Formats: sequence, C-alpha cells, structure tokens
Amino acid sequence: MTLRRTKIVATLGPASNSPEVLEKLILAGIDVARLNFSHGTPDEHKARARLVRELAAKHGRFVALLGDLQGPKIRIAKFADKRIELAEGDRFRFSVTHPRDAGTQDVVGIDYPDLINDCGVGDELLLDDGRVVMRVDDKTADELICTVLIGGPLSDHKGINRRGGGLTAPALTPKDKADIKLAAEMDLDYLAVSFPRDAADMELARRLRDEAGGTAWLVAKIERAEAVADDETLDGLIRASDAVMVARGDLGVEIGDAELVGIQKKIILHARRNNKAVITATQMMESMITNPMPTRAEVSDVANAALDYTDAVMLSAESAAGAYPVEAVKAMARVCVGAEKHPTSQKSSHRLGQRFQRCDESVALAAMYTANHFPGVKAIISLTESGYSPLIMSRIRSAVPIFAFTPHREAQARVALFRGVYTVPFDPASLPADKVSQAAVDELLKRGVVEPGDWVVLTKGDRYHGTGGTNTMKILHVGDPLV
Repeated sequence: MTLRRTKIVATLGPASNSPEVLEKLILAGIDVARLNFSHGTPDEHKARARLVRELAAKHGRFVALLGDLQGPKIRIAKFADKRIELAEGDRFRFSVTHPRDAGTQDVVGIDYPDLINDCGVGDELLLDDGRVVMRVDDKTADELICTVLIGGPLSDHKGINRRGGGLTAPALTPKDKADIKLAAEMDLDYLAVSFPRDAADMELARRLRDEAGGTAWLVAKIERAEAVADDETLDGLIRASDAVMVARGDLGVEIGDAELVGIQKKIILHARRNNKAVITATQMMESMITNPMPTRAEVSDVANAALDYTDAVMLSAESAAGAYPVEAVKAMARVCVGAEKHPTSQKSSHRLGQRFQRCDESVALAAMYTANHFPGVKAIISLTESGYSPLIMSRIRSAVPIFAFTPHREAQARVALFRGVYTVPFDPASLPADKVSQAAVDELLKRGVVEPGDWVVLTKGDRYHGTGGTNTMKILHVGDPLV
C-alpha cells in the first residue's frame, strides 16, 4: 500500500465551490483546504468550511482548514476603462490625490499613501507580480513620476512591490483583525499571516488569535525581502510561528527570480531544523489553469520541493479558478509519489550531533532512528494529544509511515499537514492500559498497513491527557500477544 508522504494544500474558489467538485478534490487526495480571505464573504467561507468537514467525514478523510489573511497587499486603485496597455519608455504617475475610480493612460490612484514616502528616485516598482516594471524618476508630495521599463497590460487593483522590499505597511490590517475573529468562530486549524517582517508581527497575530479564542496554528507567509535578509531574522520568524509558507509570488518579485530557488531550499531546511511544518506555494502547476496536463517544468518544480522534504505543496488559482481543479490535484499527487521513491527522500542526517530539548522530543527522534535502522519496521504509531510528537518525527527523512492515533478533532485535522503523517481516530483512555498496544496494532492490521511478522514502533505517555507527556517507546512484533 503506497501512501503519499508530501501533503497537498488546495485553494477553494469559484471552480471548486460546488459539493460535487469539492467531493472529487477530497477523493483525489487534498489534505488541507485553503480559504483565501482576500476573496469572498464570511458567510461564503463558513459554508465552504462546513462542506469540507462534512464531505471529509463522509469519506473517512481528515482535511485541515487553512484561513489565509489578506495582509497589507499594496494595490493601485481603478481605471476608468478597467485596464490600460503600457509600452517601454511611457511616462506614468501614481497619485494619492487622483480619484480612485478614474485611472487613465498616464496616472492611477493608490490606496497606500505611504508609498510616496517609502520610495526614492531610482527605485524600481513591480506591478502585477513583476509583469510590469517601472523606475521612479521624480516625486512630489503626492505623486511618484515613473518611466516604464517593462510594459504590458495593467488593470484594476493590481499589486505593487518595490524591488528589494522595504515598504512599511504593517502586517495586520483592520480587515485581518476582523478575519482573525472569523477564523476563531470557524474553529480553523491553521491561519496564514501575510507579509510578516519579523517575529514581532507573528507575536501580535498570536495575541489577537488568543484574544479571539482561536486555536489555529499560525503560518508565517515568507514573502518580504526583509524576512530573508539574514539567517537571524528568518530563524526568528520561523520560531515565532507554528509553520511557514514559501510564498513565491511576492517573494520572487522582491528578491528576484534568480535568487528564489536557493532561498526556497533554505527556508524549507530552516523550517525543518526548527521543528516547524513548511508549505511550498505559488504557480506550482500554473499552466493547469487552462490545460489538463502540467508542463515538464512544473512536474520538476513539484518533484524538487518534495525531494527537499517540504511538508506540503500548494495549488492556488489552479484549484480555485482553473478549468481542471481535480486533474491538478491528481497530477500533483502523482508527481509527489514519484519523487518519494528516490532514495534521498528516505535517508536522514537531521540533527546528528545536536542536543534534544525535551523528553517527548527525545522519544520521537529515538523512534525515527529505530524505524530507519531496523529493517522490519513497517509503521510508527504515535499516541498523541496535540500532534507534537508526530510533527517532530516527520522532520526526519524516512520511508516509514507515521500514524497519529488521537481522540481529538483538532489534532486529527492538524496532522493532515505534516509530511508522512496519517490520522487514526483512537482514544487510549477508553481502554484498559494492558489492551492499548494490541488495539493500536489491530487498527493498522485492519487497514492493511501491516501484517503478522512485521515490526511496529509505538510511542506513548504514561497518561493520556496533557501535551508533552510522551515518555515511552516500544518495539512490537505484529502477531505476538501484546501488552
């Protein structure tokens, strides 16, 4: 039985709203459904979330819900005729005083007045994720006067970035603060914070989440040049989060596409070293918005992220607005399984020579060492309250599947994001202590994961309530009487 270890995040939208398509996406293998708070109303998000949970339960699948905050995306206002066409050498102005819905061939309003203060003469501005590029030639109190370096179409509400980063907009807007409350109401499993610069932005988001009564794990979207300027800032941001996303759209625009691949690999490595989950996102199968098959380059991109041991790969417009949402998920799943057969994704040198910080961490890593070095081990069972032990285990490269046995809905959904971890609903507290190991192994026998003669590694705590209690590892021989 081949289990795909790399998880798939799919963005929901007009192409995947209907119960029929959503059911097909769940059956095709999505592990996390992303709700993009940049689009749609609270009621629409609530209806989608309810539907995901109902359909996943119907098919015995565990799909986590990820809410994605809009953040301070700096955008132009609107054009009188919706769009213009710019050519190299054209003069163009951004104005804080021009009417918001009356942009012309020469000037457009901007929704972020500080853009004028943040930019200097000679700066390059990138619009629509870098498709149009301008140089600032002059500025007044309320306008930037620019020359077009790379032309193309420009339409309403397209985003603006400054090459090299440095725009001062705060990471959390009033809309984001309202959406953090919405996420708590919806009991979301993950909440992504857009454009955080440093650990302080994530700490503020965590405080607001706590005040709203939410329990979602926080995902830092790494998309500003400042966030990757040096290792100290990057590691600080990762440590202040529960997971990170390599948000390659804005990040690629700010640091340049030539730097992006190396930085992606670095973020994945640093996230894993800091015991955090990591999602690789943006344009992974972009051509599948309009085509039923991915390009070779897209296959290579997804496979390389899987080989770098990302926890998850993500679909954006491909599943939200494209013509082939189900095919995109199936293609992604196929490519990940192919990449995972490669020997480098099954061996680990992670954290050799490092000290461990906690008892449960030590047991989790001992379990992985044993599983990787004792040939008969076919599965790892982690009896877990919060999902922390399976998270630590899944930082280690391995071909052995990890099963998170937990009675809690939050943990059952949360581990859906972790690489190589699968949910098994199981309540050890409802069984006599001497029957737990046997019942756990019987569960894997029933699912066809193991057979008599195989070995299983099991980790657990002496008590089954409270996080951080894992203190025991057993090696069990399937088919023997177990206690």
